[in-house]
Amino acid sequence: MKNSLRFENQLRDLFTAQQLAVLATDGGHGPYTSLVAFAATEDLKSLLFATTRATRKFANITGNPRVSMLIDSRSNRVADFRDAIAVTALGEAGVAEGTERERLLPIYLARHPHLRAFANSPSSALLKVRVERYYMVSRFQNVTELEMTP
Repeated sequence: MKNSLRFENQLRDLFTAQQLAVLATDGGHGPYTSLVAFAATEDLKSLLFATTRATRKFANITGNPRVSMLIDSRSNRVADFRDAIAVTALGEAGVAEGTERERLLPIYLARHPHLRAFANSPSSALLKVRVERYYMVSRFQNVTELEMTP
């Protein structure tokens, strides 16, 4: 319990410090990565991002909702080899609609108010990744895992 609380606090600190994540999807011809502006729910069980419905990432998720997201603390300094952490979140993505969207959109916009017009555009969708598991790598070899309960 103590370790999981420490892990969750490390996640919150990282997610507060970073605004962008790398999203990995699979469209049937192999992996495809995209940079996305993300936000996390308070319980860390969901990661949110907005995208245009005409993107490859949206098409890939429509065909295969299994995704991973990478959030890290790199600053492109030598100290990163010692100090940087990288978190991979594994889960399933889907469009947040109706009351779920109404509940989640304010969380996303609180983190990215400059994306309000984009997130509210009829051509955009708010996606929610239901996180099943987090992996945190520190010092390039120390791996910690946190399984999220539904």
